[in-house]
Amino acid sequence: MQVSVVPTRAALSAVAAGAAGLLVALIVGIPVDIALWAALGWIVLLAAAGAADYFVTRRAWLQTTPRMTRLLPASLAVGKKREIQLNIEGTGTDPWRVQLFDHSDPSLLTQGLPVTLEIGAGKRVTYAYHVTPSRRGTVSFEAADVRVRSRFGLCRLLERLGQPESRRVYPDFAQVARYAWLAGDRRLAEIGVKTYRRRGAGTEFQQLSEYRVGDPVRWIDWKATQRFGKPIVREFQDARDQCVMLLMDCGRRMRADDRQSGFGRTHFDQVLNAVMLLSYVALKQGDEVGAMTFGTPPGTGKSFAPRKGVKALNALMGELYAVQPTPTHSDYIDAARHFLSRHNKRSLVILITNFRDEDSAELGSALKLLRSRHLVLLASLRESVTRELASQPLTSTEAAAEVASAHLFEQSRRDAFNRLAAHDALMVDAEPERLGIELVNRYQAAKGAGLI
Repeated sequence: MQVSVVPTRAALSAVAAGAAGLLVALIVGIPVDIALWAALGWIVLLAAAGAADYFVTRRAWLQTTPRMTRLLPASLAVGKKREIQLNIEGTGTDPWRVQLFDHSDPSLLTQGLPVTLEIGAGKRVTYAYHVTPSRRGTVSFEAADVRVRSRFGLCRLLERLGQPESRRVYPDFAQVARYAWLAGDRRLAEIGVKTYRRRGAGTEFQQLSEYRVGDPVRWIDWKATQRFGKPIVREFQDARDQCVMLLMDCGRRMRADDRQSGFGRTHFDQVLNAVMLLSYVALKQGDEVGAMTFGTPPGTGKSFAPRKGVKALNALMGELYAVQPTPTHSDYIDAARHFLSRHNKRSLVILITNFRDEDSAELGSALKLLRSRHLVLLASLRESVTRELASQPLTSTEAAAEVASAHLFEQSRRDAFNRLAAHDALMVDAEPERLGIELVNRYQAAKGAGLI
């Protein structure tokens, strides 16, 4: 049961004063009966005053009819600070000095709360505080707690203002936005993207353009050259209308957490960032993108049918934004069979996982199944802690053992990974921060080579 009123310091001081008076009376020799009756009378007086104070204040508060509304962003992004605006209106003529704390989701780090405000008296009060989401998913805003000081100052009323609301917290789109900006300025090399569309390259005709020094003679269109009276070359683009399917591991291996580098830096958060970047690039190039998760309890997996157009990115994130890795074992063979039962069209299937050498047999069988119909790119996350351990200075016996163990672990993992990917050499083994760029490079290389 929620308590709707608490005593103030003044009320507690009055009780303490009565207790002290009773003690003094007993010390100076006043009869016990008289002292107890005096104390009882004091308690009754305080209780009556407190009750009267509560009911008078409660009635006046209800006549004020305060209302609070929030101005929330349409959505939030993990790790990005956003402003939340509160608007409080009330009727009546009496001002109220209150303490307010908005009940935002525990995963939101708040700045600017609690706050003391003066409301009522026909005024509209606006206050803004800031929140920083620490995880993806849906966050809730419950009714705000308000402490109202009573008219006589003997108690505080605990009231609620506002209505429950919720918002989605998406992955951070900063990497996608930076890619789009650098692509417009032809500066993608700054973030490690290695491939570019070249004049004449690709498999589908795009347009004719004037010859420039350095263009190979084989690209010259002689009929167009004769018609225009100057050298004209054909330009091609990579084939469009192809399908890219993302098969995402959500099992226990993807729960690795590296929060010392900030919010949204878990391995699975980084996978979603990479998926957003690759999806944006593929959709911009005219391909369709779909996704499927595995490694989750039965019936909880997510599936996104392939779609085209840049707007499909929002729909994809709307399906995946709340997905979290689970303690479940990832069954690669079951995932491959389930995928093949639902997708027949030849696609570039990108399987993203956190590989260990003990997974070789099971993952190898799953890849063999997938490669029977599709072109498969195996992408694995490599923990940065292994690199850090291997590169530490040899200052002690313990450090030397850690360096040797890290090198042995990494070598064993790399050999097993290379054996799995040796069939068609489509592989990515990268630390989480580099996964998106490496996937884009491999995707563009596969398109340029006409493998899809």
